[in-house]
Amino acid sequence: MSFLNTIASAFKGGGGVRVPVARGFVSPWAQGSGGNGAAPYEYDRSVRRAYLENPVAQRSVRLVAEGVGGAPLAETDPALAALIGATSAGQSLIETLAAHLLLHGNACVQILKDASGHPVELFALRPERVAVVAGADGWPAAYAYRLSGQTIDIPLEDDAGWPNLIHLKAFHPADDHYGAGCLATAEQAVAIHNAASQWNRTLLENAARPSGALTLDTGDGAGLTRDQFERLKEELALAFSGSGNAGRPMVLEGGLKWQSLALSPADMDFATLKAAAARDIALAFGVPPMLLGLPGDNTYANYREANRALWRLTLLPLAGKILGGLQEALAPWFPDAVLAVDQDKVPALAEDREKLWARVSAADFLSDSEKRALLSIDRGEAA
Repeated sequence: MSFLNTIASAFKGGGGVRVPVARGFVSPWAQGSGGNGAAPYEYDRSVRRAYLENPVAQRSVRLVAEGVGGAPLAETDPALAALIGATSAGQSLIETLAAHLLLHGNACVQILKDASGHPVELFALRPERVAVVAGADGWPAAYAYRLSGQTIDIPLEDDAGWPNLIHLKAFHPADDHYGAGCLATAEQAVAIHNAASQWNRTLLENAARPSGALTLDTGDGAGLTRDQFERLKEELALAFSGSGNAGRPMVLEGGLKWQSLALSPADMDFATLKAAAARDIALAFGVPPMLLGLPGDNTYANYREANRALWRLTLLPLAGKILGGLQEALAPWFPDAVLAVDQDKVPALAEDREKLWARVSAADFLSDSEKRALLSIDRGEAA
């Protein structure tokens, strides 16, 4: 039994048997079933289509991740604050973990230590490269980091019983080892939004007009020979197709006539389809559509209310999950330190905090120490 388990057993009484969990070798975030004609879900492909190709998805993720990464922290142990705030390989730890949790549903942090066993660096691993190595009872016994055919085994704990890796995960009702990300939910909306953008681009390249039809009117009902048909199709493709030939007049002979075809306004109304898909993407990542500039969303009275909702419903819960997980894992080295967002320093929550301070200050039946406790001043953390 490791040192951490010994301490946990001492405080919990030491009794009880830990129940086994399922040993899922293929997790839903890696590859889906692909039913109903849809392609199997594959994280690397989906994250490229969403984050690198879709502006709504990228802005949603950046809005949440940068908000969590830039949230002011309450006063804590200076060494812990320096460890959390330091960049590793050019990436911000909190911001990277927030993005990984949003997209993948899992976030993994490797704890790098010095010769004395004290953590000196926290590095966020790409979660799609990390796999849980389950023990006989299904509980994680180690982690495997796989890249380019190489596998590095990371033990759950070192020889002294201190953790080597921190695994944060979103809730997944059907998986005991991995969390469910928002990207899997938003994938269909991202595909619709990208397809609508590509369709609109194709229309613009053809002068926003659909192609027409060539008709042959010879009077005797005769048609084109196969050679004539192939030559005509080749000339049309070379001389009248593409954005560079849009609007170019055609010279027809031999009874050929051009019949233009038109789409109805309903068929060309892809703006509504794109807006609906964009709202679904924003909903999946927990971002009010108003903050993304989407038309037709007047649920919030103004941007201030939408920004406050973003903090209350998305940023603070996600920041609490990340900071709470880091605090729990680093507790062996920083037992008295607390990691939390200082809500008094968040501009979007200033009005709410002012109301709380006013109510507590006006409560004459409370002592000064009780007021400070309600405002979490003595504990050095925000309420």
